[in-house]
Amino acid sequence: MKTDSRISRVLHALIHMKYADGPLTSEALGEMLGTNAVVVRRLFGGLRDMGYVTSEKGHGGGWLLGKPLEKITLLDVYRAVGEPTLFSELVSRDHPQCLVEQAVNAQLSETLREAEAVMLARFAKVTIAMLAREFEASMSSATSPMRRSRSTGR
Repeated sequence: MKTDSRISRVLHALIHMKYADGPLTSEALGEMLGTNAVVVRRLFGGLRDMGYVTSEKGHGGGWLLGKPLEKITLLDVYRAVGEPTLFSELVSRDHPQCLVEQAVNAQLSETLREAEAVMLARFAKVTIAMLAREFEASMSSATSPMRRSRSTGR
């Protein structure tokens, strides 16, 4: 099963947008995310519809944050990108009449539903601003004089 990285890509872009001096074009975001501008526009369409980003057309235009990152949760982004599957499909449908397969699938399906509920509840508690602060802390420790001296041996 192919991995769905839409949520990760959008989160990445939103945090970059926080630090941008102005609008970021679909082309610039596409280059940053290793994809093309059409994919960016498709990804950001749901975010725009929900007011999390805005877009300006024309020269000097591009994508801007529509709300502060404190007001956007992981759950919001998950919903805006179309609620992609969170877990790979664990059930088998090779022998649907087999009672063993039915019993196994019932248990696996219930477990997946429970895990998804826990995950979505956690998504609702995590704002994009929290992720940005983690990034800032990482950058701060990576650029501290003590860290540089350890990594260079000086």
